[in-house]
Amino acid sequence: MTTATSNAELRRQMIDICKRMNDSGINQGTSGNLSVRIDRGFLITPSSMAYETMTPGDIVEMDFDGTYVGPRPSSEWRFHRDILKNRADIDVVLHCHSIYATTLACHHRSIPSFHYMTAIAGGNTIRCSEYATYGTQELSDHALKALEGRLACLLGQHGQISLGKSLEHALWMAIEIETLSRIYVQALTLGEPPVLSDAEMERVAAQMKRMSYGFGPEAEGESDIARPRQSAG
Repeated sequence: MTTATSNAELRRQMIDICKRMNDSGINQGTSGNLSVRIDRGFLITPSSMAYETMTPGDIVEMDFDGTYVGPRPSSEWRFHRDILKNRADIDVVLHCHSIYATTLACHHRSIPSFHYMTAIAGGNTIRCSEYATYGTQELSDHALKALEGRLACLLGQHGQISLGKSLEHALWMAIEIETLSRIYVQALTLGEPPVLSDAEMERVAAQMKRMSYGFGPEAEGESDIARPRQSAG
């Protein structure tokens, strides 16, 4: 994702995203962690260090063989490594203990297609993985399984993982997963909500794909497609 000349800037951006994780309310203290792919491996936040005091030199550089340069890496480095190693489609892994996503994870509840925005994670559900002790290879294996074909998952009795091609996209995804989790928890107070059909979720996913390339949600050929006004000059 980076070159040697942009490595220092990327480290600063990582710290900024970590601070924004706390400012947005999706993370508390030092419980979250963040990694970004680089040419020879990945950068990852250090273990047990407050984001407010973190400097670019504190960000750890790791290789996929588990060797590192810098302070001790996050205890969750295994799933960061394994996700980046196995998912060429993404470059950023963000993990946090956001309140509502963690609430669902404590009950091992996946998020169904009760709301169309569930499709942002790449499927009809946002899966919850099985539980395993934090920092273990078993947890990493469970996370990889829950993330198959997805850009986010819940971790059983733990928290959430969100993926992205950029730092901004991964943060956006994590906030959206927390928002969906909060809506789902509140909807459950009225009973289990109905879910949208697979066919409808396929239509939603197709519209989201079009919009991600700069198009509006309208189908091709419709007469009321929004279009920029032509300049009079």
